[in-house]
Amino acid sequence: MSPTAPLPALPAPWLGALLDQLAARRGDALALSWRDTQASPVWSALTYAALAQRADAMAACLHHQHGVRPGDRVAWLGLNHPAQIALLFALARLGALLVPLNHRLSPAEWQDVLQDCQPTLLVHDANLGAAARDLSQRLHPGPALLPVEAFDTFEQAATSTQPEAGGLDSPALLVYTSGTTGRPKGAVHTQRNLLANMAIAAQVQALGASDTVLTVLPLFHVGGLCIQTLPALSVGAHVLLMSRFDAAATLACIGDDRPTLTLQVPATLQALTAHAGWPGADLSSLRAVWAGSSVLPSAPLKAFMDRGVPVCNVYGSTETGPFSIALPPPHAASHIGSCGWAAPGVEVQLLDTNGQAVATGQVGEVCVRADNVVHHYWPDHPARDAEGFFHTGDLAQQASDGSHTVVGRAKDMIISGGENIYPAEIENLLVQHPAVADCAVIGQPDPRWGEVAVAVVVLREPPHMDGWEAPLLTWLDGRLARYKWPRRWVRVDSLPRTALGKVQKAALKTWLEGEGFDRLSPSGVIGDTSR
Repeated sequence: MSPTAPLPALPAPWLGALLDQLAARRGDALALSWRDTQASPVWSALTYAALAQRADAMAACLHHQHGVRPGDRVAWLGLNHPAQIALLFALARLGALLVPLNHRLSPAEWQDVLQDCQPTLLVHDANLGAAARDLSQRLHPGPALLPVEAFDTFEQAATSTQPEAGGLDSPALLVYTSGTTGRPKGAVHTQRNLLANMAIAAQVQALGASDTVLTVLPLFHVGGLCIQTLPALSVGAHVLLMSRFDAAATLACIGDDRPTLTLQVPATLQALTAHAGWPGADLSSLRAVWAGSSVLPSAPLKAFMDRGVPVCNVYGSTETGPFSIALPPPHAASHIGSCGWAAPGVEVQLLDTNGQAVATGQVGEVCVRADNVVHHYWPDHPARDAEGFFHTGDLAQQASDGSHTVVGRAKDMIISGGENIYPAEIENLLVQHPAVADCAVIGQPDPRWGEVAVAVVVLREPPHMDGWEAPLLTWLDGRLARYKWPRRWVRVDSLPRTALGKVQKAALKTWLEGEGFDRLSPSGVIGDTSR
């Protein structure tokens, strides 16, 4: 992979045509098998022909009974469900947009999203029915509610068709950013964006019709929806879709249902490798595990790799498809800590604060230009610069072999005594220590140095005595310049994370400032370490 590799051919001229092609070519093949992880061990299955029929019936229902027209928004509130995927294709036929809501948000946060994008309908599953009704009552006026079961009734009686109003440049998916800082923004993905991302992701992961992909991450995020699920469907593969992640159910599924690929995040990787069933789990069907994160913890990576399963990193954001930079299986073991090379058709530049490209080995902001990168936020705020690049806000270095390593967020960079300190560099080292389960490094104001690095650490076992920081300082000695060492250390039980496993550093910083170090850790603040 290289920045100049051409974009793979789009799988279809538009989303509706893709589903039609799959139904014609793979009609009798399984497209989706789904089960409610908490309620049933039985899979419900849809062939490609059945998925296409369901999407057509949903489009007709939405158009004729609910008046959905091109440009309208339809929100989804529910757990992972085949109806959400069928709904995306149905709305694409109408030139309308799907707005998946993060079911982990608070009602007030849902309200903010719906007030911003003003959807015509709110479709919900049985699990979130009460929440949807409560949300509707909060909004004046609010979207009409439509339980997903209503489509079944229409399907049985549907005889009318709907116009096909979608096309490559039609907006198809409106996904709100995770909101780790500031107010979430709605990234508008066109059908071209989605199809380009499918082509890129399918090529890099070598996806084919013979693959079985296990999806356990939430489809409300582009990670769960667009890294493997839609790319797998685009090539006629079989997707095993669980309503939600459960470590025991995931390990059992890998052993019993034999998926060849799955996508995880740091938290789920750790949950799988820490589960009592891990030592006896049969992983032999997996040719790779992909993980969506800029930095992956080393312990679960090693646990999978010791079992012969490479863990491959994919870097991206809500705005970038998200498939932008990827570490493929042949390099997974040799490039731990790296997120790999620019994917085919994706141009990546590392730029300094003046917008100039940095030299190899120097730190710059990751800027991405590609057909899977959104052009604007809802309703019409530009997402790219004048040259067509999206500025991610992430800082990275490029090695001499062209691979990239993310070292932190531009806003998270710490300037201590005039020196730049990149939190990810420290975090990458700390998580390699056997006592560290998780960690985050943030900057805190300091009267002497301006800022100092603060290490917030989750230990694998509670320390038996004070002074747990000393072994970690010893670990950094010789591996990290002393001016980069954390000056303060805090032990916590867990870190606040988004659905894709990113640490919510703004929330963590606010929490620490509000609570005070002495109330969060028996050790509290230790004395300054020497520079």
